[in-house]
Amino acid sequence: MPRTVAPLTKDIIGLAGLFITSGTTHLVKPEVFDPLVPDVLPRRREIIIASGVAELACAAGLLHPRTRRYAGLASAALLVAILPGNVQMSANHGKRAQRKGTPQAQAAFAGTLARLPLQLPLIRTALRAAGRR
Repeated sequence: MPRTVAPLTKDIIGLAGLFITSGTTHLVKPEVFDPLVPDVLPRRREIIIASGVAELACAAGLLHPRTRRYAGLASAALLVAILPGNVQMSANHGKRAQRKGTPQAQAAFAGTLARLPLQLPLIRTALRAAGRR
């Protein structure tokens, strides 16, 4: 039985918007993401550019009904793949907050920690776009 195409809902549009914003930033200001790439990975700048292109491709795919299912699966995989970068960002901000001890550094660290569990609803949205529950 063929799967039906997931409707283009506000959450899928929002996910596509996040990917467009982030993907564009990856390409225009890749240096912003340098500290987020774990040190163990080689060719860090190429990873940043490739992930930006992947985010833009996922965004475009999510917005079109013929590609939404595949883009949803790719988006979920991409969100899992970039999770180590988000963890690295939190670790970096945590070190900075300890070193500086300022309310701004502590707030930035708290923000990065709060962002980590937000990956789960984004992944759920991507899977819903793929026609999965």
